[in-house]
Amino acid sequence: MSEHSLRITEIFYSLQGEAQSVGLPTVFVRLTGCPLRCGYCDSEYAFYGGERKTLTQIQHAVSEFKPRYICVTGGEPLAQPACLPLLTVLCDAGYTVSLETSGAMDVSAVDSRVSIVMDLKTPDSLEVDKNRYDNIALLSQKDQVKFVICSQKDYDWAVFKLDEYHLDERVGEVLFSPSFEQLAPAQLAKWILRDHLNVRFQMQLHKQLWGETPGV
Repeated sequence: MSEHSLRITEIFYSLQGEAQSVGLPTVFVRLTGCPLRCGYCDSEYAFYGGERKTLTQIQHAVSEFKPRYICVTGGEPLAQPACLPLLTVLCDAGYTVSLETSGAMDVSAVDSRVSIVMDLKTPDSLEVDKNRYDNIALLSQKDQVKFVICSQKDYDWAVFKLDEYHLDERVGEVLFSPSFEQLAPAQLAKWILRDHLNVRFQMQLHKQLWGETPGV
């Protein structure tokens, strides 16, 4: 039987720019392809192309950086079925592994050791109808839910979902992030403070450091 392989856009070492492990040195494995077309997408270069690599080749490339933390991202990594064995291989190797996924794909088969960072799509993302809300029941305290907020409408929608699914009780953290150059970060911060939300405000650290540059 041939070894699993995936189409990979890039593997690079940087500081985690988002979520609970923000600021930690992390190896990013960016898979190619995504069935969504969010209006604010910052990784369109990962939609096509890439290079096919086996799990052994990916694990070797990752090990060169001697990391503790690995983030599997995209595109939408779960769009490639072999993402699931990749996650397990990385966990078996002793890494702390996170998965950035859109919430449009079934997460039921994701290795239980992986921290899922699920991005629920807001109305202004233009992909809100792709959300798979059955995924929420599969999340736990090791996981996170992220909302990228583009507008007041998005914020109100995200607060409704926060309450509807009791997200701040179900997962380890709920993340509210202003869409880059669409919503003033200070405005989102004011809304969160005004409404006393139990969420973490976050900005994308990598964009503050390096701008919209791939591979950092």
